[in-house]
Amino acid sequence: MQALAERLDARLAGRRLRRADLLGFSSLKTYEPSPDSLKGATLRSVGRRAKYLVWEFDTGTRVVLHLSQAGRVDIEDPPKKTKPRGSVARFVFGEGDAGMDRGGVGVLVREHGTQRMASWWVLAPGEEGPLAGLGPEPGSEEFASFIRTSDSNRHLTTDLRDQHVVSGIGRGWGDDILHRAKLSPFASLRSLSPQQREDLLAAATEVLAEALELERRRPGGLSEAKLGGRFSVHGRFGQPCPTPCGDTLRRVSFESYEMTYCATCQTGGKVLADRRLSRLLK
Repeated sequence: MQALAERLDARLAGRRLRRADLLGFSSLKTYEPSPDSLKGATLRSVGRRAKYLVWEFDTGTRVVLHLSQAGRVDIEDPPKKTKPRGSVARFVFGEGDAGMDRGGVGVLVREHGTQRMASWWVLAPGEEGPLAGLGPEPGSEEFASFIRTSDSNRHLTTDLRDQHVVSGIGRGWGDDILHRAKLSPFASLRSLSPQQREDLLAAATEVLAEALELERRRPGGLSEAKLGGRFSVHGRFGQPCPTPCGDTLRRVSFESYEMTYCATCQTGGKVLADRRLSRLLK
């Protein structure tokens, strides 16, 4: 999301919004201000908070966009008027006072697959909307303090994916971080030694920095349907562990997601319970 925010900022900052078209009715989560109230506003910047894109306008109004798992962004130059399958919204920008027949660019937000989870909010100055209550982000002093001092007894994988505890990680990078730190996803912060906590902090910094650098170098691809190839562990159940341990990656499946890990590297050889099979392995 950070790399996407940077790309959109470079392309759109300074342009004036001509239209904000609601294409997926249930995706807009606010009533006031209306999207029409943004007409003519200049986009100052596109940034990010946790997994949300934050569009700052010169009026003080913000558009906050959450792509969920399958949301993608298409840049349309020139803007289109079609409504592709899975369309969420289209934002059309122009330069200065030029009409849309002169130098316009469109931003189409759409979702692949069948779920419709992508959402957006139009926030008046001072409103936080879905940004309220988000936890600290990796790289911040607050995040480091949480990892070093928390006595949370929840599973590490739960804390890392809970955006109200720590934000901006999620289950994909959480799997990769815990694998890099050689920690069981079912361990808890309370159970970790001081050195293990430092290992977790270092792994979070390294994995996310490497991911951002890779994403910054990736050409185009804002609308690619599948982005799972970015992960070294997550989603690679059944494949060899990326370390030379010789083991195969395993998974634990839950109702709406799954977690990937290496038993040799992370759990001392113990195979964790797989809810998908409704069995407990000890």
